[in-house]
Amino acid sequence: MVRKKGVVDQERYEVLKGMLEERRQEIQQKLRSLRESLPVEAGEVRDAEEQSVDDFVQEVDFALMQMKSETLAKIDEAISRLEDGTYGLCPECGAEISEARLQALPFAALCRSCQEEVEGRVAAEREARSFARLQKEFTPALRTGARE
Repeated sequence: MVRKKGVVDQERYEVLKGMLEERRQEIQQKLRSLRESLPVEAGEVRDAEEQSVDDFVQEVDFALMQMKSETLAKIDEAISRLEDGTYGLCPECGAEISEARLQALPFAALCRSCQEEVEGRVAAEREARSFARLQKEFTPALRTGARE
């Protein structure tokens, strides 16, 4: 693992860069394949059931393309960190990201602890937004119901 900024073990660098580049190429190929599978014809007349299935499949394909594109961006960021000597270091706390984590997720940017903290904040924010939306939606109905 690259341990400190500016200190790069050349052999490790080559292995990591090769692994990240290979993963990048795999994802680019999958993206090309997904793009090619998208329907081009727009004039076909279909019944509602066929159209519904086609729409669902297309939505799934678009979601997959988005996920693959996000992964591709993370790989590019990992390659940048590798090149500037910060790969394997958590930018939040400065700790080394465990070798096991990097083996499982070579483009991991945060150590497990910081990643869990970020995910916890995101989940709490999502829950707060959902609660606010529900509160906004049901508060007028409760007030109206209370007057009856």
